[in-house]
Amino acid sequence: MSRTARSYLLLTIAAAIWGLAFVAQRAGAEFVDAFSFNAARFVLGALSLLPVMVLLGRRGGTRPHPWRGVLLPGFVVGVILFAGSTFQQLGVERTTAGNAGFVTGLYIVTVPLVGLLQGHRPSRWLWLGVVAAMSGLYLLTVTDGFSMGAGDALVLVGSVCWTAHILSIEYFSRRVDPLRLAFVQFVVCAALSTIVAVTTQPHPFAGMVQAALPIAYGGIMSVGVGFTLQVVGQAGARASVAALIMSLEAFFAALGGALLLGETMTLRGYVGCALMLAGILLAQIGAPPHAMEPGLAVDELVPPTSDLRPADGT
Repeated sequence: MSRTARSYLLLTIAAAIWGLAFVAQRAGAEFVDAFSFNAARFVLGALSLLPVMVLLGRRGGTRPHPWRGVLLPGFVVGVILFAGSTFQQLGVERTTAGNAGFVTGLYIVTVPLVGLLQGHRPSRWLWLGVVAAMSGLYLLTVTDGFSMGAGDALVLVGSVCWTAHILSIEYFSRRVDPLRLAFVQFVVCAALSTIVAVTTQPHPFAGMVQAALPIAYGGIMSVGVGFTLQVVGQAGARASVAALIMSLEAFFAALGGALLLGETMTLRGYVGCALMLAGILLAQIGAPPHAMEPGLAVDELVPPTSDLRPADGT
């Protein structure tokens, strides 16, 4: 498998994990506040990544970068991650899953727009892909009319943060060890969430037992596996295409609702899924085979696919 195809596969898996995480986030919000929920799941995510790092380090699967070279990038990305996850969780508590999925997915437009401001020239096929994917995302998630309530506004701010997160990951993941970068950002996000929870909530971390299962999924899968796959996957993918692929989380959220909550998908939803997939395929037309920025080669940073398999068992 080529390094680009491997990156796209990892990002697709991450999108599937995040889509199912919407169910966990909604369930967890019934028992614990947003900051305590995020603190617990990012601590769990960081801990779940430790054995993977140790195992891959013993196999020689990661490039031996000094930790000090990762600390500053990890701190920057961690602060952005804290902002995005906080606004998203606060918004999910106040809006519907459909509206939250649609607003969160707006980064598939903002990422290429920021790239345009930076002097990048997205192809016409990429813009067609964005339009198709956005249309599909709307059909998939918005069924009763869209209105911008307080929760929607919070998720919208979170979407801006996810744009910054995607772009910062694209920049840093090609210059430092992606696994260590993922670990540091988890620790920073967990620390900031803990500080805010302790200083602002009257009963921080109350209800953790009731929310144990959502926190476990949110920590081990959504954080430990999902965000790590994003960091590793984006080392070999353009940010604009990565954003389109990761927007598939809305599709997997709908699929999870059907499988876990007994929800049914209408014809409108199926058309939306088809448009999203078409948009991702359109974005690949005319793309350069090696759209990499100067820096370390991906093969130097990303261990072979076989070395990534232990992550599935964390």
